[in-house]
Amino acid sequence: MPRFAANLSLMFGEWDFLDRFDAAADAGFEAVECLFPYDHAPDAIAGRLARNGLTLALFNLPPGDWAAGERGLAALPGRFDDVRRGIETALPYAEATGVHRIHMMAGIAERGSPAAVDAYRRAVGHAAEKLHERNIDLMLEPINRRSMPGYFLDDFGFAEDLIHGLGLPNVRLQFDVFHRQILHGDVTMALRRLMPIIGHVQIAGVPSRHEPDGEELNFPFLFDELDRLDYRGWVGCEYVPRDGTMAGLDWFRRRQPSA
Repeated sequence: MPRFAANLSLMFGEWDFLDRFDAAADAGFEAVECLFPYDHAPDAIAGRLARNGLTLALFNLPPGDWAAGERGLAALPGRFDDVRRGIETALPYAEATGVHRIHMMAGIAERGSPAAVDAYRRAVGHAAEKLHERNIDLMLEPINRRSMPGYFLDDFGFAEDLIHGLGLPNVRLQFDVFHRQILHGDVTMALRRLMPIIGHVQIAGVPSRHEPDGEELNFPFLFDELDRLDYRGWVGCEYVPRDGTMAGLDWFRRRQPSA
């Protein structure tokens, strides 16, 4: 049975951020993830994890100026120093929480630009080296341009080729089912083929990005497929609840051992 991690940046929004850890644990989650933990001190995050017996499955490196439209810095020529500073900002959170997976957003850039490709490869190589020293995997996630217009890493094939080409042991694919379905479809066959390089899986209903309980995809089948593929990692629930987090957790309750 897949192990689910509540994404606290999207779920449990009825609570203040730190209180979402408590709410997720009360709802039955054993792990959580978030986009950016940086508004709170590392010890505050670690304390909420510890008191609830939660694992932190994933968070992102700093994305740049989010309010100004930046969605990562890795593929932006001339921003390598900002990438390095972002890694240094993230490391105390990794140390405090014991996280083993960190995602680096690529940013808004044209993938056809040689300068952007070179900047991205350099940033990935540097981040992977720094994280490898701490036994942390670097996640690369293709994101569809409908949700994030202009995003550099918008193709699973490019990500796969890059991961194989770099040959770095801790650079892994973040397989978001929502983005995969919108970008390419063929989710099940992609999971089967890419499983050797997948380091983290995320889910949301398509096309709404609400609960994984219908619409285009058969999620019970996909959850069983993850079991058949012997996927041992966390499945991040990166969706926006339709009518409140607790009201939309029937899909999750049905997957619990006591259900």
